[in-house]
Amino acid sequence: MACFAAKGGKDLDIGDRELDELFSQSLARALSEAGSGPVLLAPPDITRFHSRAGFLTDVAARELGALEKTGKTCRLGAVLPALGTHMPMTGEELRRMFPGTPPGKFRVHDWRNDVTSLGRLEASWVETVTEGKVRYDWPVQVNRLLVEGGFSLIVCLGQVVPHEVVGMASHSKNLLVGAGGKEAIDKSHFAGASYGMERVMGRADTPVRAMFDEGLRRFGHKLPPVLYALTVIGTRRDRGSSSLAVRGFYSGFGRECFEQASALAREVNVDILEEPVKKAVVWLDPGEFRTTWLGNKAVYRTRMAMAGRGELLILAPGLERFGEDREVDALIRKFGYRPGSEILEKSVKEQELAENLSVAAHLIHGSSEGRFTVRYCPGPGVSRAEIESVGYEWGSLEEALSRYDTEKLNPGWNTLADGERIFYVPNPALGLWATIGNF
Repeated sequence: MACFAAKGGKDLDIGDRELDELFSQSLARALSEAGSGPVLLAPPDITRFHSRAGFLTDVAARELGALEKTGKTCRLGAVLPALGTHMPMTGEELRRMFPGTPPGKFRVHDWRNDVTSLGRLEASWVETVTEGKVRYDWPVQVNRLLVEGGFSLIVCLGQVVPHEVVGMASHSKNLLVGAGGKEAIDKSHFAGASYGMERVMGRADTPVRAMFDEGLRRFGHKLPPVLYALTVIGTRRDRGSSSLAVRGFYSGFGRECFEQASALAREVNVDILEEPVKKAVVWLDPGEFRTTWLGNKAVYRTRMAMAGRGELLILAPGLERFGEDREVDALIRKFGYRPGSEILEKSVKEQELAENLSVAAHLIHGSSEGRFTVRYCPGPGVSRAEIESVGYEWGSLEEALSRYDTEKLNPGWNTLADGERIFYVPNPALGLWATIGNF
């Protein structure tokens, strides 16, 4: 299906007014085709704050509110942030990300309990698409609200950016993972980890993406029509400072908008380096990264750039624990970030891991495989003993910040006064870094 809106370029800078117009026009076209009735908005959560999905959600709420006032049956039915495995957003986070959306419209997704299955992909199909790495069937699960809520349209919003499980984030992932269930999340994440993270990151066509596509092809008719609204975000550098710019916006029914957004994201968000990084310094915004479950994007997104025996220094002032919930946190503490072969073996022998395959996948992704050092510098929320117990090295945050002033470092290569050369990443969620030989 053709895109309703398709505008993008590596150096394009789409302002708020134009973004508003592009999305408003797409929404109007989708509403005219989908028919009348309540609309469900499915944006990402606070962990994708920089996606501009909050802005687009507010635009949709405004447009739907205006239609309702004129007596039309189109209206904002509910907003379901695509939490996936993440903790629910706080009231403060909702106000920060969605200031123009009525608070009473928000619903909380419970990935363990509040889901229904649309159907299942057979084990033989999954085995084929993963090249034999796993053999199990896969459920196409979504929050019950999507099926039972009586909506005429779902608007799925998000940012297309390299991702460690599916290759490129957003599109159907927001529905089948962000609003998905435990079994689907466990099995899809483990499939991606078993296939190999380096083989999927930054690519639009991967085994897990194929699972999502096939799931919707077979069973998507059980859902209302889905309008996708996708951004591509890049870094704007002016006079030594950096800020974020919307490089692309793509919207429509079907997969074409995702394909176009992915092609641009590969240009904008994949940074190919001519030499490996011996010392990387990554900053984790305390308002965004409170767990290693999220903060380990610092590992995922840089490890294809890291030199053997190099060091990845992660500045994590907001770190409070490892997992997003108690059960996941306990499993990370028990098994730790060990080499992939060790975790794969334990996922067969240890029942707790076998029943929580997304945790096993996360542990595999978070390991350096012994190739380089991962040194976490946490705030007061996590102790040195805790950091070291899960397989990482510990560093003093105070000492690290005194040496690496994040207010003065530029994204990318920096040379300090004493000659040390480092590679600085101010937000690992916004890209992927790799050497030429590894991508």
